Amino acid sequence: MLSKKKASRFDELIDAARSRQNRDNSQELTEEKVTFKSKSTDPDYVRTTVYLPKKLHRSLKLAAAADDRQMSDIMTELLEKWLSKNSEQ
Repeated sequence: MLSKKKASRFDELIDAARSRQNRDNSQELTEEKVTFKSKSTDPDYVRTTVYLPKKLHRSLKLAAAADDRQMSDIMTELLEKWLSKNSEQ
């Protein structure tokens, strides 16, 4: 008689992930999902890094949250204004 080898924790995690994927795929077929395009997957956007003083960063974060906006949207708006002003000179 063959005895089934006890599954490792890794095998259990893989099985759980596959089960969840199968469940999610079946739900997608039954209900229409709303998808949002994020900037990280949008080819029109590029990620960059800027260094801001902590106090300025905190203020920007609070202002963005208060206006229910993303910090990157505010930065984009301000940079566009600055560039248009400085390109006229």
